[in-house]
Amino acid sequence: MKEVEVTEKKLVGEGVGFERIRRITGYLVGTVDRFNNGKKAEERDRVKHSLEGITK
Repeated sequence: MKEVEVTEKKLVGEGVGFERIRRITGYLVGTVDRFNNGKKAEERDRVKHSLEGITK
């Protein structure tokens, strides 16, 4: 029987940076820094959904 060397597994995409993109009021945006006060308030008042309890 051959001896198998165990190596550390690396996750796909590990170490790859990403930018969050959201769809807000019909626009794809990474940040809301260019929104006026009304659009910022609209985004802030929206219900936020979490990913808790979701399993792969």
